[in-house]
This record gives sequence, structure tokens and C-alpha cells, in this order.
Amino acid sequence: MWEYTDKLKDHFFNPRNVGEIEDADGVGEVGSLACGDALKLTFKLDKNGRIKDAKFKTFGCASAIATSSVLTEMIKEKTLDEAARVTNKDIADYLGGLPEQKMHCSVMGREALEAAIENCRSGGKKKHELEGNLVCTCFGVTDKEIERVIRENNLKTVEEVTNYCKAGGGCGGCQGEIEKIVEKMLGDKIEEALVPTPRRGTKLTNIQKIQLIQQTINEQIRPALRADGGNIELIDVEGNKVTVAFRGMCAQCKLAEFTMRDVVEARLREFVSEDLFVEEDKESADQPHNHRE
Repeated sequence: MWEYTDKLKDHFFNPRNVGEIEDADGVGEVGSLACGDALKLTFKLDKNGRIKDAKFKTFGCASAIATSSVLTEMIKEKTLDEAARVTNKDIADYLGGLPEQKMHCSVMGREALEAAIENCRSGGKKKHELEGNLVCTCFGVTDKEIERVIRENNLKTVEEVTNYCKAGGGCGGCQGEIEKIVEKMLGDKIEEALVPTPRRGTKLTNIQKIQLIQQTINEQIRPALRADGGNIELIDVEGNKVTVAFRGMCAQCKLAEFTMRDVVEARLREFVSEDLFVEEDKESADQPHNHRE
């Protein structure tokens, strides 16, 4: 028997915002009835670009209903950029926690939100697509999705991965491959820990500054942009001026100036130096390039 919080029980027995917005600005559909869980999230923006209404339809357990209900409440009155920063951990924490075996419901909520935001920013043309190579055929989970839940939730075992994204919870034939992904991710994390990293507030050499800027882009900025179908490339660092170029959906987004100031520049000032300022290299936006990971 699962241990559910009072808040989770409340959102299960009294779910908020059930239904579907017919003229929605954003639509996100994830999961599958064949896999046991499915969620459709729709939202409508106000004239200022904030989410004024959100509704959901879900097929699943008590946790799936509660996390979907809470998600619609959490994103109301947020801008798309603010909503994009909501994580599966935020959803679980809002409910006072979830049983480990039900954490995949919070992940499904986060995926539906990302899909809806991506759909909105593409003008309704883009639908959610799986990224990466399929690992778990029973539940349709890719290696990129597994890597993400491991990284964002600090997972260390195959069982934990199954709890968070259901991969490996069907026939079990993919558990060996999941174990390899877990080992690789843990190995990469150990290697990173062994390399001394300069931190904000210390006097940096030019090389250290560039390395810390690139690390901040990789860890703090790029994941958020990729969640919306975009990307960013570091072009140059000259003194305190950092030149970057937006890629993908970000290069076409009308809110690029906001993203540059309130996301890119803000994160670099937080993690590297308060003296940094960022400029966009628009000339190279459509040129062939290689991302620096």
C-alpha cells in the first residue's frame, strides 16, 4: 500500500482543472494507453503572454491524477520561460512528496508541460517527439530520457530509473542497457568531481573564465533551452563580453531578447561573474555550426 500525503489525496479526490481547452495555445500529449499512463495538457495565454488557464485529461493512477492537477495549478500566471523551469521534483515537492514507485507520474507531468510549451512556441505546428534511441520498447523510453532523469534526480540504480520513467518495468529485457547508462552517467559524474572547478568569486584566468562559462552554459542554460526545442552556442569571450548565438526554436523566438537577459546573462552572472554581459551574434544564427557540449 502506497503512503500518500494529504495534499496528494486532496488533488486525487478533488482534482482541479479537469478537461480540455478547445482553442488552446499549447497542447502537450505524452504517454500511451497501451503503456498504462497517458496525459494531455492544454493551456491558454493571456495578452501578456502568461498562462491564464490550464486543463488536463489523464489516464492513470491516483498519483498521475494528483500530479496533473497540481501541475495545472503551478503553471497558472507564469510566462512560458517561467513554466519551462518547473521540474518533476518541483511537482513532487508541491504534493509533499510521492512514493518512489510513483515518481514517474511527476516526470510525465514535466514532459507534458515541455511538449505543450514547444507546441505553443511553434504556433501549434510541432508535436512531442521522442529524442534519442529507443531503449525500453514496452514504455517507449529513449536513452536521452533515461539520462535526463538520472542527471536531474541523482539516480544510481536501475530500480530508481524504473521508478522515475518506467523504463525496465515491463518485460525487463532492457535492464542491462539501462544499467550501462547508469554506470556511464555515474562514471562521468565521478570524473567531473575529480577535476577542480573554479567558482564564482575567485580570481579567474582567461582560460578558467572560458571553461566556467562553457560549463554554466552546458549545465544551467542549454538544458532549459533544449526543453523548448532550442539551443545555444558560445561564440567568443572578450574580457567581460560573452558572445553567443541562439539555435533551433530560440533563433526564431520573439522572446529571444528576454531569454538573453533573464536566462543566459542572469545565469552567467550568478555562476561566473557579476561583471559579465552577453551579446547575441545574429549573423551566425543560420550558419552551419558544431555545438560545444
